[in-house]
Amino acid sequence: MDKLKIPNGTVAVPAEYKEQVIPEYRGNPFIEALPPILCAEEAAERLAYYPPYHPEERKLESHYRIHMVQRLFQIFQPLPVHLDMESRISRVLRQGYLARNPLKPQFVQSLKKSDEINKGINGVLETNELFRTTASGFSIVGVSGMGKSTAVNQILRMYPQVIIHSRYKETKFSVYQLVWLKLDCPFDGSIKGLCIEFFNKVDNLLGTDYYKKFGNGRYSVDNMVTAICKIAQNLGLGLLVIDEIQHLNEAKSGGDQRMLNFFVSLVNTIGLPIVLIGTPKALNVLQSQFRQARRGSGQGDMIWERLKKDDTWQLLIDALWGYQWTKKETQLTDEINEVLYEESQGITDIVVKLYAMSQIRAIVSGKEEITPNLIRQVAKENLQLVQPMLQALKKGGLREIAKYDDICTVNVDFAGFLDRSRQTVEAEMRLKALQKQRQEEEKKASLSIKEQAITKLLELNIEAKKAQKAVEQVMEAEGEKIDVSELAVKAIQLLSSPGEKMNRKPRRTIKKMNENDIRFIVEEGRKKQMTAYEALKEKELIKGIDNVIFQVG
Repeated sequence: MDKLKIPNGTVAVPAEYKEQVIPEYRGNPFIEALPPILCAEEAAERLAYYPPYHPEERKLESHYRIHMVQRLFQIFQPLPVHLDMESRISRVLRQGYLARNPLKPQFVQSLKKSDEINKGINGVLETNELFRTTASGFSIVGVSGMGKSTAVNQILRMYPQVIIHSRYKETKFSVYQLVWLKLDCPFDGSIKGLCIEFFNKVDNLLGTDYYKKFGNGRYSVDNMVTAICKIAQNLGLGLLVIDEIQHLNEAKSGGDQRMLNFFVSLVNTIGLPIVLIGTPKALNVLQSQFRQARRGSGQGDMIWERLKKDDTWQLLIDALWGYQWTKKETQLTDEINEVLYEESQGITDIVVKLYAMSQIRAIVSGKEEITPNLIRQVAKENLQLVQPMLQALKKGGLREIAKYDDICTVNVDFAGFLDRSRQTVEAEMRLKALQKQRQEEEKKASLSIKEQAITKLLELNIEAKKAQKAVEQVMEAEGEKIDVSELAVKAIQLLSSPGEKMNRKPRRTIKKMNENDIRFIVEEGRKKQMTAYEALKEKELIKGIDNVIFQVG
């Protein structure tokens, strides 16, 4: 897709309208111009980023390698929570556009009221009774250092920020579509600061002069808010993301409620979806009026807890551990894994920094090896500022944890926040499969050898379970690179040794077995002049090399 440079603005993409599977999304140019809706596997592939790495780099001199360690901070390993977030953003973005179809008469009528903004007329935002919003939003609340902002940025990059429309089918349709905008809540929680950032961001993107018009002292905060609502409406703003929402706690008396009222106006009046991001410090604010305004959103709010030491944690650690620049390659042991979790308490930012600093310490000291003691020492010496919080988390005492509002998520009860769904569990399994694809491909060859050896034993009418057990015992003793013929011979020798029985069954009894019995299938295949391999493959008990799985009855 050719990109276009907006004068004094950013690079935009021309609209390309895509056929929509979902009926209600059809005929809406704002929705049809968006990228396709992704399944979990596609989202994981698009989100993932693994910087280049070559094992030969470990042979370089130390001053080069300590620079290469910084690549750890570029890694983005998709986790189930990221796929959940991507799906939510995809849904709220499109749902927000449903009632804002620019080709519908009701929406065009609402835009006419926005013409006054170009004349600089002060006004108050009015509720349009003819306009029924379909917008919803949600909040993302999580412990500091869990990568909330990084994940949202990664997801937003999957969407073009500005789309240029010129013609939709046979209709002239000339408009800029601002798909998303991300702002940081001012440190003092002031609406004026947020409005000024909004004007500046839009001006930088579209080459406009909204800050010059509305950001000066002549306009009150109420007038700025009105201007922002009308600008968002004119530009077809699809999603507004407000980060660092915990700063609302620093707002002057009543300031936090005014800010929340502003967000409610955007949602209810012009149908703009809002996503708020913050630490647990923002809970008191978010559980007030804004939560009430979004009770019927159906998206549910996200509580981003620390990682538990489960498959999700292992997924992250496996991704990180593949990047190692010490001269001596260190295997990931259970003890190292345990120490990493203990010293980071499942906070992703800390575990990445801890692993990076441990590598640098190992390289600089000349030890060139990562050990549990080294990790503990680095944590003790280099994570002093966060040690009080980490110690509180280790002890698990509610009173101690409650002292640190950036990590305390005790007694949170958000509407719509449920246990992880079956789809999320399946997504986790898919992610794990994607990450370990390389290892699985290497294992396929050895699985094929195992399969061939078992097939040879089945040809000798050896019971399937006995054959499989013998082959696995030989492979465990000899290694996975053993030749197929040698593997089969040694398995037969093992079965023929004292204490082992070949357990050959008279063929006449096979007919009395269940038709799904593997021996029955082999026998029936012989009648059709098929090999045991062919008979088992026909019954899909043996897969091809692209998906090798051996099943026994």
